[in-house]
Amino acid sequence: MSTLKSGAFEKKDAGNVARQIELHQTEEWGENNFFSSGQFSFYQDDRAEEGFILYDQEREQLFPHFGSLDLYLDVVSPPFQFSQEEITRLASIEPQKAKTYTPLASFGMLKNYKRKFSQFNGEKIKALGLDTTSTMRGRNLSNEAIIRLARENFIRSRSQGIDDISPLSHPFTCSFLGLSNEEARDVELIRYLLETADKVGQQQFDGARKLIKCCYDLSSNKGNAVQRLVSYFSEAIQERIDRETGKITSRDLGKKESFDLEEALMIPSLSILSYYQKLPLSPVLHFTEMQVLVENVIGAQKVHIIDFAIRSGLQYTVLMQALSTQCKCPLECLKITAVGTKSKPIIEKTGKRLMSFAESLNLPFSFSVVMVNDMRDLDKELFELDSEEVVAVYTPNLLSTMIAQPNRLECVMRVIKSINPCVMVVSEEEVNHNSPVFVNRLTEALFFYGAFFDSLEDSMDRDDPHRMILESQYFSPGIRNIVAAEGEERTNRHASIDVWREFFARFGMVEIAVSTLSLFQASLLVNEFACGGSCTLDLNGNCLIVGWKGTPIFCLSTWKFHLEKD
Repeated sequence: MSTLKSGAFEKKDAGNVARQIELHQTEEWGENNFFSSGQFSFYQDDRAEEGFILYDQEREQLFPHFGSLDLYLDVVSPPFQFSQEEITRLASIEPQKAKTYTPLASFGMLKNYKRKFSQFNGEKIKALGLDTTSTMRGRNLSNEAIIRLARENFIRSRSQGIDDISPLSHPFTCSFLGLSNEEARDVELIRYLLETADKVGQQQFDGARKLIKCCYDLSSNKGNAVQRLVSYFSEAIQERIDRETGKITSRDLGKKESFDLEEALMIPSLSILSYYQKLPLSPVLHFTEMQVLVENVIGAQKVHIIDFAIRSGLQYTVLMQALSTQCKCPLECLKITAVGTKSKPIIEKTGKRLMSFAESLNLPFSFSVVMVNDMRDLDKELFELDSEEVVAVYTPNLLSTMIAQPNRLECVMRVIKSINPCVMVVSEEEVNHNSPVFVNRLTEALFFYGAFFDSLEDSMDRDDPHRMILESQYFSPGIRNIVAAEGEERTNRHASIDVWREFFARFGMVEIAVSTLSLFQASLLVNEFACGGSCTLDLNGNCLIVGWKGTPIFCLSTWKFHLEKD
């Protein structure tokens, strides 16, 4: 295990380190570091104790290296007074018995807040002041609505014994529903795709090839959201046809694939940063994850976070700023241990970035890497655990990747249980991609990725190069894996929260509610995005569901282990 360590140093040196970090962070994290932007910047002194948020100019004087990173919000307004009591008053949920702690830096998002907070009703959380039914860029129907209409038309066609390519089954359907010509074409295009998938499922490959040609002809990876969606799904279905007919093999695909998605997500590319700046889905998820971690470790002198998928580590800048300001019980050390099976140099580079950021905050910090060839080799003894430290486990989009290898998943869970963390923060994609029935799995994937493509349509121009990269390099591999692969090769087997609840119960895990403050701040963050009105926040029991126009995308749940006494 490799370890990087940083000790506390005199505050008079902080300015020099900050100036040195400015160039370093620009090179390593880019100028558009979302989590270190003005939206999340935080500083606490006597005024902060009284509820004041620092004015932007004051913050730049205290932390000059934030200046080059403060590109997200282009808004300057006076400090805003806000207290914990006001949060409790504005949120109508019964507050949990909470520890005393300093909220995260998201209070900076309150500077434009002048509307009364919409009440949590226990099921849906409405973004502040935004109409979630409003249309974006002149579009009337969401991708979800288009796919639903196409699916209903497909089912109706099957029930009527119609087995050829024809316009929408009912001659008055389009006019009755008030569909535009473009929307009617989109419904028809999705229906063709479903017809193709149905024939592939029945192994009628000749008919499927004819239909897939229609899909290719009518779709485009540069068209509207539906056309782009169908374009990538058509490629995936074609790959499945070629696999099943022996035209290509897994070995051929291995030679063809050169883009490592998992490794790419470890590096903060400009396309990913653009996605974070324009879309609230992932920022809301990651920010709330960090808020939950802070709430469970605040007050501890030694904090150890075990991260099973650290990737770029950008989200930890928020947590570090929050922990660096706890005054009543100063932090002696923050330790992050990253677990991985490959790409050790990239993970170590992430550690160095976090080390530099910690030094700029005068935060005692150490970073360790636990590398194993296989998750089945994971063992509690590999972690440098201290009996005096508070341990938290963070598994972002990890567990679902091991559903195809249940022995690995069982091993990881047993090790985590033996560590007995104070909290386990789990985030997964909220969808069922594990159906053994091909058509059902493809339909689920259509709704899921349809929401993603819809979000890009609402927030990025069609010729935006970052959008094209996101769709072709980040989303397309997932689509192909779900549609074309089988067996252990099919690693995208996401399951819904209800499935995970049953699984976690086997390990004596108890789900705890996402706090009122976390929900409140998630809602505030959504409101900072131009397209935030389409981002939906829902509660499923104790967990938070982040979605797009009502389609679930991510699920955030928090857990504790209930260990039986000897």
